[in-house]
Amino acid sequence: PPPHHHLRARIFNLPLPRALLPHLHCLFGCGSVAQAVLSKGALGEPLSIHLGFTLGLMMAAYIAGGVSGAHVNPAVTLAMVMLGKISWKKFPVYVAAQFLGAFAGACCVYFLNYDALMEYSSGEFIVTGENATAGIFASYPAKHLSTLNGFLDQVAGSAALILCILAITDSRNIGAPKGMEPLCIGLIILAIAVSMGLNCGYPINPARDFSPRLFTAMAGWGWNVFRAGGCWWWIPVFGPMVGGAVGAAIYFLFIELHHAEPKQQEENNGQQKYEIITLS
Repeated sequence: PPPHHHLRARIFNLPLPRALLPHLHCLFGCGSVAQAVLSKGALGEPLSIHLGFTLGLMMAAYIAGGVSGAHVNPAVTLAMVMLGKISWKKFPVYVAAQFLGAFAGACCVYFLNYDALMEYSSGEFIVTGENATAGIFASYPAKHLSTLNGFLDQVAGSAALILCILAITDSRNIGAPKGMEPLCIGLIILAIAVSMGLNCGYPINPARDFSPRLFTAMAGWGWNVFRAGGCWWWIPVFGPMVGGAVGAAIYFLFIELHHAEPKQQEENNGQQKYEIITLS
């Protein structure tokens, strides 16, 4: 039989378990929403929710970034595939793992907060309204939001996310210091949260929204979770995918195509260092 360390290497070299690892962000993110809602604001507020999703994604990236690139968002994976950074063959496997991981995260949040949920709702799981609890797990549109505006919201938020991630991870751009990439990506989520959360709560991740929504449909909220908001469910699924493609295209056309050749890049770096020394 093969040595244990070789067996472990073979297991974690498979795309499915590597992609399943990072979904702490759903546990921390939806968990922070649950704490805010079920405590009626006593133990949570919008800022704590923003920090929950930010820190959850950041820690997920630190945990699995070295083995899978911390792929937790199908829109990001699509952008990487479009730019040739990931093989098309891995795309369906990564996406399946992302949806499964988000579903598992929703299960954890439900069972960890089951008693509080039952006390808050008196056993009646409501999708929309004053005492609604379905919003703990998935996004629902604000009353003012139209379908078109909601779709554009998701496209714009996801495109911004992709642009920033590509800039941070691009070795030919300024980038981020080694080991600081997850922190920078977490700060992107925080920036989107505090600036684009008014309309529908910045889902910008098909797996993070659809899988918990499916879980709520099965766990007692019923299939109204898919009918609510004028059948809102498809917008945070397809909007981010379009945004991912748009963000990848913008970065490729306006940034990546204009990178200097390696030799010229070294000369530019030397010139920049000379200018910094001169300024000093």
